[in-house]
Amino acid sequence: MTTMPTRRLGGLKVSAIGLGEMPMSLAGRPDEASSIRTIHAALDAGVTLIDTADAYCIDGSEIGHGEHLVGKALGAWPGDRDRVLVATKGGHTREGREWGLDGRAEYLRGACEASLRALGVEAIGLYQFHRPDPKVPFAESVGALAELQAAGKVRLVGLSNVSVDQINLARELVEVASVQNEFSPRFRRSEGELAFCAAQGIAFLPWSPLGGIGRGRDLAGRHRTFAEVAEAYGVSAQQVALAWELAKAPVVIPIPGSSRPETILDSVAAARLRLSGDELARLDRV
Repeated sequence: MTTMPTRRLGGLKVSAIGLGEMPMSLAGRPDEASSIRTIHAALDAGVTLIDTADAYCIDGSEIGHGEHLVGKALGAWPGDRDRVLVATKGGHTREGREWGLDGRAEYLRGACEASLRALGVEAIGLYQFHRPDPKVPFAESVGALAELQAAGKVRLVGLSNVSVDQINLARELVEVASVQNEFSPRFRRSEGELAFCAAQGIAFLPWSPLGGIGRGRDLAGRHRTFAEVAEAYGVSAQQVALAWELAKAPVVIPIPGSSRPETILDSVAAARLRLSGDELARLDRV
């Protein structure tokens, strides 16, 4: 495994760019062998953070698909598995192909147990509450994760799709290691949460950092300034987008989704791309 720049997440050092597993589990996904090659390419390139979720699957008949895939890929990888932080999430349900929510404590406890089995581990490295459930008090959901951590089933606790107020509420109950909200050139409404995490030293993991599944390849066409900066460096607009996000704060760790070795290797290269202050200002204005 090659080395790459690192960032801190809950006291751990992880690669500055992570791998989002979701495109390898939803409809249109590659076959398993291709997905494993993609995960191995990321690991060989120095990626030490892989993000998945129990709900990453085509439908409810295969809950845990992404977790099984990650566990199998890690089991077949000849490198040091202990250096890799696997993050997963609970709180989303899949009734058929529909996405639902269940933030009840009993549901999250059961989801965590299922994730432990799917990943084949005794403790989950980073367990994230996938999305607040408006039918369940937020404190109840976060309290369940705190209990799982106290029981040794979870090492680090994270939140996803949350507001600053919810982060503050959660911190009264448990140490929050990370926040995973959507953020990209296309979607910037999480800028406030990003700034808050930077001030508090909480890792911020932008999901869909290139604009979402199927949209990353069109980034240059939709955001011409990113393409112009990319042309000046002889790199892809996707690399520029990730480098721009990394420059936002030392706590930012993008987790671009990928389903091919070529795309994750291109993303990994963004960790070493340094943009000038003027270029960053131009991109901020897009």
